[in-house]
Amino acid sequence: MFNMEIGTQCLLALLIPFVGSLLIGPKLIAVLRAMKAGQPIREARKGVLAPEHQSKVGTPTMGGIMLIGLVLLTTLLVADLSNVYVQCCLIVTSITAFLGFLDDYAKITKKSTDGVSGWFKIGLQFVAALGCSVYLYLACPQVTYMMVPFYGVLDIGVFFIPLALLVIIGTSNAVNLTDGLDGLASGCMIIAALFYCFLISVVSFMNPCGYLIPFLLTIISACVGFLWFNCNPARVFMGDTGSLALGGALGTVAVCSGTELLLVIVGGVFVVEALSVMIQVFWFKYTRIKYGEGRRIFRMAPIHHHFEKGGLSETQVCVRFWIVAAILGACAVYAQMSCF
Repeated sequence: MFNMEIGTQCLLALLIPFVGSLLIGPKLIAVLRAMKAGQPIREARKGVLAPEHQSKVGTPTMGGIMLIGLVLLTTLLVADLSNVYVQCCLIVTSITAFLGFLDDYAKITKKSTDGVSGWFKIGLQFVAALGCSVYLYLACPQVTYMMVPFYGVLDIGVFFIPLALLVIIGTSNAVNLTDGLDGLASGCMIIAALFYCFLISVVSFMNPCGYLIPFLLTIISACVGFLWFNCNPARVFMGDTGSLALGGALGTVAVCSGTELLLVIVGGVFVVEALSVMIQVFWFKYTRIKYGEGRRIFRMAPIHHHFEKGGLSETQVCVRFWIVAAILGACAVYAQMSCF
């Protein structure tokens, strides 16, 4: 741990991941291409490749190795590792990144979009989230105080643990579902993390979560560096290695700072992406039972594919989702101010 002023920590947190991405990115892409670690493309219907994504066949995945690797390394260098919040963020991010790596590796070796089993995913996420929430509950009594927009601060006591489980697991999977278009997940994560830096700085007077700002800045910087190579047309995808870990990190930050409900607003894009999948699956199964054939509400889920199939280009969908993410972030700031 470096003994330095917070300003220097933040500056290094912004510089190291971005510069590291520019230096490592081309080499990593070349290695992944040589390994033929191409991203299996999701099928629009059985046996038919989604025509919108034909050009993506062979684009290497697992770029999250670089993204998350730089986040973890920089955090170890510049953050206060004695802080419980930083420790929890590092642990959850590491475990979800490992889970994502196993999933990506399984997809690559099978040449299929089917990775590790869903139960294995949820099980490992549950272990990471439970360990984090129990540790926080025992070590930091203030984490049970949750900010409720337009109400104030509410002490939820032991209910903090199941809520933390829901937030961390849900956010990890929601960001994973959002990662379906070039630059979509990384761009939305940059915006969410930027607004979270502000939200945390405001609540730090009652909760010493300001130690997480350097961690958030490493995420922002690493995502900007990754977006350098991931913007349309992408040269590399982050894969589950990146998306599961980024979601786990964001969920853990929300849990540590008592902003679980504000996360629903800041990460509204992630929430809608996850809900679109759940609604689509539920409606398909319900109509199959009732009418004998499954019907869909969206053209394709997650919802970014719905708009893509509606005629919008990939870039149009991404930029508009970024705009929505920024508006939601501003709404979250307003909602937070209503708590005081």
